[in-house]
Amino acid sequence: MSLLGSAIPWAALAGLLLLLWKLARNYVLRSPLDAIPGPMPPSVLKGNMAQLQNRGAWPFLDHLTNDYGQVVKCTGMLGRPVLWVFDPKAMHHVTVKDQDVYEEAPSQIQGFSSICVVEPTALPSGEHHRKQRKLLNPVFSIAHMRRLTPIFYEVVNRSRTGIQMQLKASQTEEVDVLVWMSRTALELMGQGGFGHSFDPLVEDVQNDFAVAVKDFSPTLSRLALFRLVIHVLDPLIDLCQRYPAVGAFIKRHFYLVPHSGMQRMKALLDVLDSTSRQIYAEKKIALDSNDEELKIKVMEGRDLMSVLLRENMNADSADKLPEEEIIAQITTFTLAGTDTTSGAMARILHLLCLNPDVQERLRAELLKARSQNDGQDLEYDELVSLPYLDAICRETMRLYPPVAFASRESMRDIIMPLSTPLTLRDGTSTTAIHVPKGTAIMIGIYSSNRNKAIWGNDACEWKPERWLDSKLPESVTDAKIPGVYSNLQSALTHLYICSGFKFSQLEMKVLLAMLITSFRLSLCKGKNGDIFWNRAGIAYPTVGPDGKKPSLPLRVEPLEA
Repeated sequence: MSLLGSAIPWAALAGLLLLLWKLARNYVLRSPLDAIPGPMPPSVLKGNMAQLQNRGAWPFLDHLTNDYGQVVKCTGMLGRPVLWVFDPKAMHHVTVKDQDVYEEAPSQIQGFSSICVVEPTALPSGEHHRKQRKLLNPVFSIAHMRRLTPIFYEVVNRSRTGIQMQLKASQTEEVDVLVWMSRTALELMGQGGFGHSFDPLVEDVQNDFAVAVKDFSPTLSRLALFRLVIHVLDPLIDLCQRYPAVGAFIKRHFYLVPHSGMQRMKALLDVLDSTSRQIYAEKKIALDSNDEELKIKVMEGRDLMSVLLRENMNADSADKLPEEEIIAQITTFTLAGTDTTSGAMARILHLLCLNPDVQERLRAELLKARSQNDGQDLEYDELVSLPYLDAICRETMRLYPPVAFASRESMRDIIMPLSTPLTLRDGTSTTAIHVPKGTAIMIGIYSSNRNKAIWGNDACEWKPERWLDSKLPESVTDAKIPGVYSNLQSALTHLYICSGFKFSQLEMKVLLAMLITSFRLSLCKGKNGDIFWNRAGIAYPTVGPDGKKPSLPLRVEPLEA
């Protein structure tokens, strides 16, 4: 028997013992968090996570939001205590004041890396994350967004041409706009992010990188069992951290598992990694060449990668990012930015179909602004200052954040203060919670944005008008929600803010400016109630709750020029 074969039974026994130990520890030992009200776990192994992670989880999220206090005690994998937090003061401490205590869980970062073979530094925490943010700040400055706007218009105009060509060729007005939003978002990331074209948009071209980006999240969701295994084997992950050779050995053999999802993930990651290296190599060749024209193209390039390379060249040695980390950023930016933008755009377009009066009002605002600009595309400052366009984006991000929650873990025992008293199971109340070391924290973005105590009784209604003429109630501003965008948690604050938030916002507004002035969109006949939004890492639509393929078919009618 081979060495690997003889080790498997012992590894299985060790995993079983760890599983039993974790179950006993979490279900038998008492915790100070047991006093906090929360839902009963329907599963010993999965706790409440099956309710939270399934595609129809919206009623459960509403249950957490409306039927308990602003901190809810849930149960995680293997009975682990989990706090669902949307109290504003508690969120401020988690994301700002005590952010060094509430870090991304090392086991989650390393577990993700063990499965996905993503460079760990692409998923940083602590001081390393601050170093990255310092280098990336100029990349996402407003001044740089102004320079990117013409690039975005060039891409979305190609997308409009592609949609028009499809309408003529198919002789039907039904278009799967999710496909077009995904293709356009990837090309926007390619051109604005890396100075690289992934998709011509005016013709159908098979693109392995685009397929890999699209299939990444659905494939990862199929690996829940393996993520549970990694969660059980925390000591093994610690061993991989201490001894890189052990980690490398495990990663080399992890994909030998006879599981179609695992094999598919390996294939996707090979494509993502090879394409990222190709993009980086093209930039480096231009920088290192004797061809001044090629070198100037990078040194004066408006894409994010060119700016990042320039900033890295000029940074102090202590702040420079290594080559492997810059390559990892290409995959990270693409995966993080493409699905969130395309999903948010698809949600807005669906809402505009459900509310045709809002669509007409937005179209009138956009056409008036263009007429005042001699019919030319709106520049950055003109575009971002349009009040109704901005209100629609803000309200959609409030009510339907692409990501429902963010995860943290307490690195030590700490007291979490609350802005409002929390009623405990025994009827007493408290304004502070003792959070033990190792507690999982879920920042309830969904709940914070729908908190009726802050947003009012109409918190669950989509009303763009709430953002106009300073109509927000004082309870919103007084709550001091720690968000950088409109008192929302849709983009986390400071250390953990989505680096490309301004980038994504500009993409959405340029796309809407093109789509709404070129087409009238409406629901397809007979499908008014068929569009179902699935709860996932990033929410996505299907035709019906049992739909297998992400899709958003809409009726698209070209408008007169």
